[in-house]
Amino acid sequence: MSSALPDFDGLLNWNTLHDWLLSRNLPGTGPILKVDELPGGSQNHLFHMVRKDGEFVLRRPPRHLRKNSNKTMLRESRLLKALAGSDVPHPQFYDVCEDTDIIGANFYLMQPLAGFAPRGPLQGRYATDASWRTAMGEEIVRAAAAMNAIDYKAVGLEDYGKSENWLERQVPRWLSQLESYSEMEGYDGPQLPHVDAVAKWLDDNRPGECRIGVIHGDFQFPNLMFRLDEPCVSGIIDWELSTLGDPMLDLAWVLTSWSEAGDPAGSPPMVEPWDGFLTRQQLIDLYGELTGRDMSVTPWYFVLACFKLGCVLEGTYARACAGLAPMEYGKPIHNYATWLFNKAAQLIGKN
Repeated sequence: MSSALPDFDGLLNWNTLHDWLLSRNLPGTGPILKVDELPGGSQNHLFHMVRKDGEFVLRRPPRHLRKNSNKTMLRESRLLKALAGSDVPHPQFYDVCEDTDIIGANFYLMQPLAGFAPRGPLQGRYATDASWRTAMGEEIVRAAAAMNAIDYKAVGLEDYGKSENWLERQVPRWLSQLESYSEMEGYDGPQLPHVDAVAKWLDDNRPGECRIGVIHGDFQFPNLMFRLDEPCVSGIIDWELSTLGDPMLDLAWVLTSWSEAGDPAGSPPMVEPWDGFLTRQQLIDLYGELTGRDMSVTPWYFVLACFKLGCVLEGTYARACAGLAPMEYGKPIHNYATWLFNKAAQLIGKN
């Protein structure tokens, strides 16, 4: 049966993968009967596999492996395994393959999730019922609050990232990354507004302490799956940027993707329609209620999220200038990075 299955131009090597899957304790029995590539992965690949009485999803790195591609797969699988039994909505982890001879890269297997990852026009009742959009915002905050509750040491993730001096390291870390793009031929260096002013404000107003935990790293609409039969999160996906840090940064990441009157021009809502969604302040208040955290430091984390995301996204534009990514993708990303720095400047009273 495996010989009739598509290999997606070599991404799946059924000569070795078939026997490996049969040897593992996975849902269902027998050979794979059907396989489809799932949409949405910008770098990594997701394959939905079905066999008798069972189904699962295989996640593997891109065709052209980057230096850390295999390590990323192993880190993601370790994290999903550690989240088992927690209140964090996530796909159940099934197994991981550390033998790169099977399909040419490390990969892991997990539970399929029901629903959709929102971007652009919403689906189902989220598109027609404002109360579902209200619930959508509440569910995002509940998922972020569940992340905040994870005791990273208790679940075996003490070495999952650098926790020492986390607050102090943020500004130099992301400034250094932004400056490193200048080494790319064809890129004339960062042309983003307010970078120095925002960096100085972050250093001058840094909180005295933080709470170290697990952070997702890209906590926003496209990385959350929402059920279509009820307004709730079925799971958080795409954990490749997860690390240790203050989980409040995940909430701040949500705030950057939110849309309100008075925001700088140039960033329409990430999903539509937008009426019915909570305000940013309502998101903040709910997070504080659920976590018991001091929310007076939220503005600092909001500015940090704008700063960090802007620095990261400018890398895509730099790669486009160097001919390593399509300019039709890089230019809008640069425009959004510009918006993020304008928003940060607005938050600190410099715009």
